[in-house]
Amino acid sequence: MTPILADAAPPPETPAHIRSSKAAMTQFTHQRLALPTGVELDVLQSGDPLGPPILLLHGLSDSAPSMRPLMEALPPHVRAIAITQRGHGDSGKPAGPYATDAFVADAAAALDALGVRRTVVYGHSMGSLVAQRFAMRHPERTAGLVLEGAFPSLSGNAAVQAWYEAEIAPMTAPMSPEAARAFQESTLARPVPPAFLDLVTNETQKLPVHAWKAILQGMMAEDYSAELRRLQVPALIIWGDQDAFVGRGDQDVLKTIPGSRLVVFEGVGHSPHWEDPEQVAGLIAMMMQAQRAVEAAR
Repeated sequence: MTPILADAAPPPETPAHIRSSKAAMTQFTHQRLALPTGVELDVLQSGDPLGPPILLLHGLSDSAPSMRPLMEALPPHVRAIAITQRGHGDSGKPAGPYATDAFVADAAAALDALGVRRTVVYGHSMGSLVAQRFAMRHPERTAGLVLEGAFPSLSGNAAVQAWYEAEIAPMTAPMSPEAARAFQESTLARPVPPAFLDLVTNETQKLPVHAWKAILQGMMAEDYSAELRRLQVPALIIWGDQDAFVGRGDQDVLKTIPGSRLVVFEGVGHSPHWEDPEQVAGLIAMMMQAQRAVEAAR
């Protein structure tokens, strides 16, 4: 499952006994932030509190705990900050708004509360839209972008529109356990630990009906892809070639970010950070190290 890199060699695979040891040693801290945007968000952190930070933004129906495999795989000197975005998990579930800019405002407010001025921003799926928009709104606070399972817009995406009309528009109650598990399994090309699948299935059921509808309606209406070429920030794009939701064409549009590079994971689905967290963490660590070296040389 070695990724194909256009611009660098892949990191070496970490032996299984070292991976399990790193996971056992990872210390997590949890806190609840009451933000001036009017919501309370759960935050999960790991790593060195004084280390270089990375903000982790999850995908639709996920939450901060869904980032645990990636956080366990990141080097301990990195300060990993995973937020549970509005409407998701155990964070606040307001009536609205759920436009991308509302998620961006929450992220910026959370960083303020945590004393983080500038950070690498990682986004998976829905979170990738938030990450892109964050970099557009706050270029001075964005040290780099990591976009995984990403797309520049859902506007005009016929498959998503059809799925929304068939599955989400008629929804009147939170997803059943069976539907939530089927949704999560549909994102995978490789198995993940059963306990972790149980966790993300349970989190999916916490997303209320009004949030499902508003978030998807917002993503299908918004299109900021023309602004990507204006970004002046290092960008790492990660995509699994078995992704059933996001196509290669989306990655080519994201590549209009100047200086960006695309890494393709063979045989991997929509969530490489679940299916191959060590490789994803290795790529992120190399990117952060290179960026720090560039900034130190200025």
